[in-house]
Amino acid sequence: MPAVANKASSRLCSRSVLFPALCMSVSIMCWKRTKCCFSSLEVILIICLVLMIVVTVVLLILHFLAKESNGKLRYFSPAIAPCSNSSKVIGNYLLGAGRADCTGPVAEIPLMGYAKLDQVGGGLLMRLYSRAFIVAELDDSRRVVFVSADIGMVSQRVRLEVLRQLKSKYGELYRHDNVILSGTHTHSGPGGYFQYTLFWITSKGLIRPSLNAVVNGIVKSIDVAHQNMKRGRLFINRGTVENSQINRSPFSYLQNPESERSRYSSNTDKEMVMLKMVDENGQELGLISWFAVHPVSMNNTNRLVNSDNMGYASYLFEQEKNEGMLPGEGSFVAAFASSNLGDVSPNTKGPFCINTGDSCNNPESTCPVGGAKMCMAMGPGNDMFDSTRIIGQNIYSKAKELYEKASQEITGPLSSAHQWANMSDVSVELNATHTVKTCKPALGYSFAAGTIDGVGAFNFTQGSVEGDPFWDEIRDQLLGEPSNETKACHKPKPILFSTGEMTRPHPWHPDIVDVQIVAIGSLAIIAVPGEFTTMSGRRLREAVKTEFDSHGAPGMDVVIAGLCNVYTHYITTYEEYQVQRYEAASTIYGPHTLSAYIQLYRGLARSIALNTVQDLPPGPEPPFFNITNLTLVPSLIADLVPVNKTFGDVLQEVRQQYRPMEVAEVTFVGANPRNSAENATEHNYLTVERYTSASDSWHVVQNDASWDTRFYWTKGLLGRSNVTIEWHIPHGTEPGIYRIRYFGHYKKRLSNSLAVSIPFEGTSSAFEITAL
Repeated sequence: MPAVANKASSRLCSRSVLFPALCMSVSIMCWKRTKCCFSSLEVILIICLVLMIVVTVVLLILHFLAKESNGKLRYFSPAIAPCSNSSKVIGNYLLGAGRADCTGPVAEIPLMGYAKLDQVGGGLLMRLYSRAFIVAELDDSRRVVFVSADIGMVSQRVRLEVLRQLKSKYGELYRHDNVILSGTHTHSGPGGYFQYTLFWITSKGLIRPSLNAVVNGIVKSIDVAHQNMKRGRLFINRGTVENSQINRSPFSYLQNPESERSRYSSNTDKEMVMLKMVDENGQELGLISWFAVHPVSMNNTNRLVNSDNMGYASYLFEQEKNEGMLPGEGSFVAAFASSNLGDVSPNTKGPFCINTGDSCNNPESTCPVGGAKMCMAMGPGNDMFDSTRIIGQNIYSKAKELYEKASQEITGPLSSAHQWANMSDVSVELNATHTVKTCKPALGYSFAAGTIDGVGAFNFTQGSVEGDPFWDEIRDQLLGEPSNETKACHKPKPILFSTGEMTRPHPWHPDIVDVQIVAIGSLAIIAVPGEFTTMSGRRLREAVKTEFDSHGAPGMDVVIAGLCNVYTHYITTYEEYQVQRYEAASTIYGPHTLSAYIQLYRGLARSIALNTVQDLPPGPEPPFFNITNLTLVPSLIADLVPVNKTFGDVLQEVRQQYRPMEVAEVTFVGANPRNSAENATEHNYLTVERYTSASDSWHVVQNDASWDTRFYWTKGLLGRSNVTIEWHIPHGTEPGIYRIRYFGHYKKRLSNSLAVSIPFEGTSSAFEITAL
């Protein structure tokens, strides 16, 4: 028996060239046994056991090395892999995407963006949405959230209330460090969601229904993404978008060093970065696109709430992917997020004097007759609606191309770094011998001049480096004179509003600001709290990328997400600041603002690369002011109807017949749309319906989120109002019988202290659409 066992052992050892140590250990064990030795089966089992132990140890070592190397977080180089729907591939992450309505009241609320007091909502062109994306590691040890909302910007109040709601629902899962909230920067959304006094002036205060719509929409979109999480993969692509932007302050851009400018082919960033999401079965989940352009194709004469060119791009992409669904429905989510758009306009025809037609492309953006108020930039279309469509189509088309060709896969761990910084008091080390500081917030004279996308008022012009005794005296009497320290700190900016020294009834501007970077494998997203100009964004991206490269995380793709977490106006370069056009006058923390941000974001990037995020000091927390509802918006009154009429009655009927490319229009006895916004969730104001003879029923083919419908509210006297609905019948509309329906709520007062909102509806006559 021993001889047989030894022979078996010898045979195994002689056939094994990979495991001589195992065979030796078995031979020794056999030699030590005096009475008997191992059988062949025992020898095989022992070898299998030892093999399993060795393999387990090797795998653990490899897993450990993949995550850490010399104490540094390791980022894998992006793998090139096809994004195929044909076979199941194991996902690298848990992914979720969600969308929710955040429109809010569409009437009587000032629109946020142009700071034009008489630009208040008067209806709806397209609904506003919050789009949320969650990425988590497979073991769910880390996760990050990116939200792009169709709003002017994310205010500090919005972020604080969102985080409070998330904490009450999810505990510590979603926090200030791993949640990015970004605004698309549409200038056609309701305002009133700020807690700082300056923004109350043009928004008529803090408007609770508007704030609630934004906060609840963002939270709901995150809820939907959270519920939809599944294993999936991420792919990144990038490409150039043409014919969609110009630099609206080229004379500021030219102040940057020629040696720096010569490195770039354009005075705007034309590159789009696109992140594609699919599940492990290849099912498409969504995308995030970052591209630098102002959503101001809709100008400051517009009164219809809408998401402008970036929202139109989202609309087109989601309609294509959610085939057969109405706008706002379907699981595919397409976010077109903002980036370093500070000096970038979509009005590609450039600035012209609207009274003479002459160019006003000069350093002050003024016209010989009429001054700065006559100088306006024009988009590529026949009107603002057409320009919105053209620019949005361009952005969508490039995103679609990049999406279809995306093959560079994102892999690697997740990380997030966040700090609060007192931006009014940051010391910046420019070099080994020179240190400078930021300033208390202040706005310069050229802030009041506006831009070629939306001019200001009175006789203010861009490029003002000197004050005016008349306006200085009015400022000093009403608001107080800026301190000598603030004046000196902001030079050469002549201060119009020293907002950092104005504290009643609450501070006029934030001091405490969020700085944040989220890393998804080899992609780093810099969440910036304002509008970086083209060159400011380039310097910030380059500095962050260099920081990653020099601390063991090379090859990172770095993108800027604009208007995140808290709004601090603009950030120009030091050189651009010297000529004080609108963007520089709106750089509220002084000439060294960009250098301060670069210093702060480099620190965040370093902490991610070195895996020392936990050692970052959190910084001073921002305030949460005890404000419930403080507004100059008129209170809702009881709605009334004309004699012998009721709510929803048709005042002006549709025609009996239309063709595609014509406009079907109907006017109803209406009520204030604010009643609906405050008393209904995701309320539709209108539908377009088609008759189906086979089932003898009507089916909705368009709603108020559709680009082709327009909802106008006209306020009359003594509580009366009308609603006009337009359907711009698109090319290719199927011939048939259609109708338009209107849904509203009217307020009825039951007593001096009690009023109720009562739903109603109206329906047009049926009309026929014939073929062209």
